[in-house]
Amino acid sequence: MMGTMKDGRPRSLLAIVTMVVLALLWTVPTIGLLVTSFRTREDVASTGWWDALLNPFGTGWTLANYERLFESTTAGSSLLNSVIVAVPATVLPIMFAAFAAYAFTFMRFPGRELLFILIVAVMVVPIQVAFQPMLDLLGPRGLGINGQFVAVWLLHTGFGMPLAVYTLRNYMATLPNSVIESAKIDGASHFQTFWKLAAPMSMPALAAFATLQFLWVWNDLLIAKLFLGGGGNKTIIVDLQQMLGTQGQGEELLTAGAFLSMVIPMIVFFSLQRFLVRGMTAGSVKG
Repeated sequence: MMGTMKDGRPRSLLAIVTMVVLALLWTVPTIGLLVTSFRTREDVASTGWWDALLNPFGTGWTLANYERLFESTTAGSSLLNSVIVAVPATVLPIMFAAFAAYAFTFMRFPGRELLFILIVAVMVVPIQVAFQPMLDLLGPRGLGINGQFVAVWLLHTGFGMPLAVYTLRNYMATLPNSVIESAKIDGASHFQTFWKLAAPMSMPALAAFATLQFLWVWNDLLIAKLFLGGGGNKTIIVDLQQMLGTQGQGEELLTAGAFLSMVIPMIVFFSLQRFLVRGMTAGSVKG
């Protein structure tokens, strides 16, 4: 007997098998990366990572890769730079998008629907087409902030806003309108209604988008490469890209650095995963 789920629907064997297969497809490479990061360069070149698991006592395990990663590279500072980039670039678009989503949902003003359509339409425009004008605007011929953290914060905020507004607006549209109307009757301003009612009730959607935005910013290479460069402000992803030499030197450091770069995103994901599905699916059929 497969039993039933909490909502009374029968469990699907196909769904369970599919979930197990997908979990393995995601987990196996991660395990391979972790095992490889604790092996010597010679062992990696001679045998596969699965051999180390099948014969753990015949493998030369070592912590030297992680020791060299912090002693001979800039992985420590670039990891901190990634945090400095990712946290504001996650908070800023959510903050602005939440205000905009509230306005599109509960406020009446001329051109509201047209403006919302224009914002959503921006999502289909590839971000690559904006790089050249943004380089001119933020570079020496413009604001002169290219290479600084604030440039990347502005870019990720702008590129993340359309999806954030769309997601949060659809979620807020599912909130009970009677609660908002009651607040208006009691004399609450829009600012008070937002902070005391709309924002707390939209927390699943806020957490869901925060997870996606943080993962996107953390794993970004192109924007960090173009607008921060490879100097002292480079992120861990840019550092990893530069770590592997043209002749393959530094391969053992790359595996250790790659797994290290996964730790913080994994902590964020597992901390907020219970909000992810709920926040992204709520309001998906009500606009």
